[in-house]
Amino acid sequence: MKFFEANFDGLVGPTHNYAGLSIGNVASLSNAKNSSSPRQAAKQGLSKMKALHDLGLVQGVLAPQERPDVYTLRRLGFTGTDAQVIEKAAKQAPAVFKAVCSASSMWTANAATISPSADTADGKIHFTPANLTNKFHRSLEPVTTGKILQAMFRDPKHFAHHTHLPDNDHFGDEGAANHTRLCSAYGKQGVELFVFGRYAFDSSKPIPKRYPARHTLEACEAVARLHGLSDEHVVYIQQNPDVIDQGVFHNDVIAVGNQNVLFYHQQAFVDTQHKLAELQRKFGNDAELHLIEVKDSEVTVEQAVKTYLFNTQVITLPNGEMAIIAPTESQDNPAVSAYLTELTQRNTPIKHVHYYDVKQSMQNGGGPACLRLRVAMSEGEKQALNQHVLMNESLFATLNQWVDKHYRDQLSEADLVDPQLLLESRTALDELTQILQLGSVYQFQQD
Repeated sequence: MKFFEANFDGLVGPTHNYAGLSIGNVASLSNAKNSSSPRQAAKQGLSKMKALHDLGLVQGVLAPQERPDVYTLRRLGFTGTDAQVIEKAAKQAPAVFKAVCSASSMWTANAATISPSADTADGKIHFTPANLTNKFHRSLEPVTTGKILQAMFRDPKHFAHHTHLPDNDHFGDEGAANHTRLCSAYGKQGVELFVFGRYAFDSSKPIPKRYPARHTLEACEAVARLHGLSDEHVVYIQQNPDVIDQGVFHNDVIAVGNQNVLFYHQQAFVDTQHKLAELQRKFGNDAELHLIEVKDSEVTVEQAVKTYLFNTQVITLPNGEMAIIAPTESQDNPAVSAYLTELTQRNTPIKHVHYYDVKQSMQNGGGPACLRLRVAMSEGEKQALNQHVLMNESLFATLNQWVDKHYRDQLSEADLVDPQLLLESRTALDELTQILQLGSVYQFQQD
């Protein structure tokens, strides 16, 4: 049976804006209050999806969240019509209002953690939405994320869905942005590498001083239990607190893996050599494990954060060679560009680099890897998922027309208060659920 890894990219939502909500995310903070272009952002995302489809990969679409989230504003005591709720919140609690307008669900690497059927005790693909408790604007996502994932992966014979972990920082879970799976082949049992920022129940362990460690060891362990993973095929590794303080808010900003390749920075982890030895042992001898370490002397952490060298996708092409999908910011930086060119000449599976323009996302702190959720699957499992979410020529054309019809070209912070924006967003999302045949996944569709 044929096995492969599918990528499901987040479709950028109609309220894509630069509010600078993410403390610890340098790019997000540095572009706060700039005007954004939701239409351009959505089209850039769609172009990347189509490009990967054209490279021969299975590529899907993940629908955005409804924003502004007036339901949360009502829970917080704002009353009246939707327009009145928006107006009151914007005046009385502007920081809260900006948060409920966030389009951050576009970064689907944070949507969930996924374990393929080759790794799980019951032989199903398991999904656990991330609770994202560390950031208020993202903690609003998991319930709708769960509904969207269930609408995409419906068949209970193949897919198992879990409720997100308890909404508390002790179980802070940032999803696949802190999770990598290594394997000799997509259909064989692999090693799932869970990266965490801190120990929730042990204050004696190191933590960052400047920025928050968002993901806990306890969350990693809970997801591994829910997914029925074997201890002999799981490795827990702590992210280096010093790199978190340098703007590495998720592991996918400092490391990325695919099949038998782990591509990481010298400063990425705590107790690196010991943990990589454990990884090597658990990986086994089915294939050579390529541990590609980027040294400070080659690329600094600052350069890695600025260019998102590691927030790239490492993909396996149909011919078996690997390629790096990188943002144009990596191409524009001489040190990073030179490193990537040299990397393709080495004796590793990575033979190609493809650069894509995702500037609208990059300016808000998310590169190519942030935009996608990975699912290793078989051909049979692919046939069991909702076929209407899979990218092809027709869907690409339809979604571009949909964006042109519904999205604004420019959006400023002041525009978020416009009650018409909520109506535009709901109209767009209602139509999108019909295009993707998701059913009623949004709360406004159930009222």
